[in-house]
Amino acid sequence: MAWIVLVVSGVLEAVWATALGRTAGFSRLTPSIVFVAGLVLSMVGLAYAMRSLPTGTAYAVWVGIGAALTVAYAMATGDEAASPLKIVLLLGVVGCVVGLKVLS
Repeated sequence: MAWIVLVVSGVLEAVWATALGRTAGFSRLTPSIVFVAGLVLSMVGLAYAMRSLPTGTAYAVWVGIGAALTVAYAMATGDEAASPLKIVLLLGVVGCVVGLKVLS
């Protein structure tokens, strides 16, 4: 169960990171609300997962999922340029996250 919560928390990290970029300095209400809700839920999930998973592993997986999804979403929406090298590097991050899960 901790791994499922951790993955969902990583997805929520991507949600709040993306929302933060759209708040325009917290002057836009909807993205600001999404940011706060995503941040709180993501942290609660991370804290729950860390009750039974090693801190370093849980944090690395959480950050890896959040970072990879944030960049992938930005590339998919055209907010960030995509390149074959970026895609390979993102796949490397995903591979490392899977490796941490396999070794745990």
